[in-house]
Amino acid sequence: MSDLHQLKNIGKTVEKRLNEIGIFSSADLKKTGAAKAYQKLSQKQRGRHLPVCYYLYSLEGALKNKHWDAFSENEKKKLRLKAGLEK
Repeated sequence: MSDLHQLKNIGKTVEKRLNEIGIFSSADLKKTGAAKAYQKLSQKQRGRHLPVCYYLYSLEGALKNKHWDAFSENEKKKLRLKAGLEK
C-alpha cells in the first residue's frame, strides 16, 4: 500500500507519476532521492517541461516534511545542481 499521498506536497498527480517510475512508497522515494526522482520523471515526460517547484522542490519537501516554497534560494540552487539543471 502506498503511503506517498500522506507526504507533504504529494498529491494524486505526483503520486501517479512517481508510481510510473517505480516509486510506490516513502521508502522508495527516500532511497531514490528527490534529484534522481526528478530526473527519472523528466525522462519519462520527454518533450514536456516539469516545473521544478511542483516536482523537484516538492519531492525534497516530502522527504523533509517541508512545504516546497519554504526552501531558501541557496537550498533550491543546490537541488537544481544535484538534479543537473544548472552548471
